[in-house]
Amino acid sequence: MKTIIVDTNFLIYCAKFKIDFFSEIDRLMLTNYKIVTLNTIIEELEKVKPKELKLIKRFLEKVEIIKTNEKKVDKELQFLSSKDFIIATQDRELKQKLKGPKIIIRQKKYLELK
Repeated sequence: MKTIIVDTNFLIYCAKFKIDFFSEIDRLMLTNYKIVTLNTIIEELEKVKPKELKLIKRFLEKVEIIKTNEKKVDKELQFLSSKDFIIATQDRELKQKLKGPKIIIRQKKYLELK
């Protein structure tokens, strides 16, 4: 089973562009998977307080939250990417640093597995 980690800006952009990332990920994945996020990503969202926060919280009700001790989210995502996790992100710098597969938003309405 593959594990997909959704990060802060991915959640914000999905809410902003009204992308149902659950059905889009279903379309992309040809194997069993689960969607998770990190407790530090939830903390980032609380600090940033995007106007889409209410919708994002509804998304997160369906997602498992993994506790991590690493305070730097990008560093933890890079580590998990090297351990065969799929990272869903729109962060340009992070995408370049990730070693494993990633899911990105295309044309403000589709997800793509790279």
